[in-house]
Amino acid sequence: MNQYDVAVIGSGPGGYVAAIRCAQLGMKTAIIEKYNTLGGTCLNVGCIPSKALLDSSHHYEDAVKHFETHGIEIPGEVRVNLEKMIARKQAVVDQTTKGIQFLMDKNKIEVYQGIGSFQDATHISIQQGKKETVIEAKNTIIATGSKPATLPFITLDKERVITSTEALKLKEIPKHMVIIGGGVIGLELGQVYRRLGADVSVIEFMDRIIPGMDAALSRELMKVLKKQKIKFYLSHKVKSVQRKGKQVTIKADDKKGQEVSFSGDYCLVSVGRKPYTEGLNAEAAGVKLDDKGRVEVNGHLQTSASNIYAVGDVVRGAMLAHKAEEEGTMVAEILAGQKPHIDYNLIPGVVYTWPEVAAVGKTEEELKEAGISYKSGQFPMRALGRSRASMDIDGFVKILADKETDEVLGVHMIGARCADLITEAVTAMEFRASAEDIARMSHAHPTYAEAVKEAALAATEDRALHV
Repeated sequence: MNQYDVAVIGSGPGGYVAAIRCAQLGMKTAIIEKYNTLGGTCLNVGCIPSKALLDSSHHYEDAVKHFETHGIEIPGEVRVNLEKMIARKQAVVDQTTKGIQFLMDKNKIEVYQGIGSFQDATHISIQQGKKETVIEAKNTIIATGSKPATLPFITLDKERVITSTEALKLKEIPKHMVIIGGGVIGLELGQVYRRLGADVSVIEFMDRIIPGMDAALSRELMKVLKKQKIKFYLSHKVKSVQRKGKQVTIKADDKKGQEVSFSGDYCLVSVGRKPYTEGLNAEAAGVKLDDKGRVEVNGHLQTSASNIYAVGDVVRGAMLAHKAEEEGTMVAEILAGQKPHIDYNLIPGVVYTWPEVAAVGKTEEELKEAGISYKSGQFPMRALGRSRASMDIDGFVKILADKETDEVLGVHMIGARCADLITEAVTAMEFRASAEDIARMSHAHPTYAEAVKEAALAATEDRALHV
C-alpha cells in the first residue's frame, strides 16, 4: 500500500494548488481525480472554456458592429462557424489541463484516476471501473468542488433543458435561449449566445441581477445588457419547465403573483452551484457535513476529523476558483507548521461579461446595514481618453471609504478590463490604503486604470479632475 504525507481528493484549482504547495514544502503528495483530465470544473467546464467563448463571440461582435467604424472593411458577409468556435474553446481547455498534468509531474505528485472514498480517516479507496486501489495518507485535503444546482421540479435532459456544462458545447445557435437565473454564469453565457444571434431572456427570482454585488453595478450592467437586446424579467418565480419536442415552456409567477409563460428552444438553468460530496463516504472518516451539504470546517479549514481538511466550493464561502486556490495554499502551509491567513473580505468577485464587472470589500448596502459612516467617489469610464479611443465607454468605478479615517472599504467597478483593474483595489486594501493614498499614486495615461485614481479623488473632497 502506497503511503503519503498528504492526499488531495479533487484536482480543481483548490486541489491542484494545494498539492503543488504541499510538494513544494517537502511532503509526499498524491492527488485523486475521478475524470480523465485534471483541473476540475474551472478548467474543463467553467472559467476557462466560458472565457474562451466570451472572447471568440466578442471578436465576432466587433467584426459585425465596430470594425467599419474603425476603418476596417471586410468584403462579404461575416459569419459564425460555431463548430470551429467550440473546437477552439476545447483546444484552449486541452492545453490548460495538460499544463496541470505537467505541473504534477514537475512536482513529483502522484496522480490517481478514479473515485476517492474514505475507508477511515487515513485510508482512501480509489475506484476506477472494477479496479480498486487503496492508499494511506497521514493528512487528506477534500477539494471535490461543486456541480450545477437545479430546482426540484426541473428535469435536466441536457439537450434542451441544460446547465452551463452543456451550454459550452451546443451544436447550433439557439433561436431563443431562456435563462433561469441572473447571476454570473447565466449572464456570461447569455451574452455569448446573444452576440451570436440568439434571442435571450433572463428570468431572475430577485429584484435585480448579480444580486450579491453592489446595487449600482446591478443597475449599470442591466442597462448595458438591455442595449444589447437581452430581455430581463426580475422578481419572477419559476414554477415549471416543460419540454415538448424542440420547444421548452417555462411558467413563472411575476411580482404581482400573475402567471406568465416563456417559450424557447433552449432553457439554461443557472441557479447557482451546490457542493459535491457524492461517493466521498465522509462519515467513515468522521467528517461532518452541514445542512447544505458542505463539509464543516473551522477557521483553519480543518474538518471534524483532525487530519482531514477541506477547501474551495465544498466548504462555506464564495464559490470562486481564486478563493479555492488561496485556501489550498493555506492548508498546505498549515500542515507545514506555518501560520498563513486569508482575509475573505478581500477576495474579489468578477463577472466576465463585456463590460466586465468587478468588486472587492463592502457594498454600500452592507455598510448601511452595519451602520458604518462612509463616503463615496464615482467616476464614469466615458470620461477617459482611453475609453473613447477603444469605444468602451460604458461603466464607472466607485470607491467607498470610511468617513472618518478615509480607509478604503470597498471598490466596485464596471467597464473595460475591470477584471484586471480590481487587483489594484485589492492591493491597496491589503495595505489598508486610504482614498487619498490611491489619489496620490501616479497612474499611466491613457489607461482605464485612471478611473480608479479619479474615483479616489472623487471620494477625497470631491476633487475628480476630468469630470
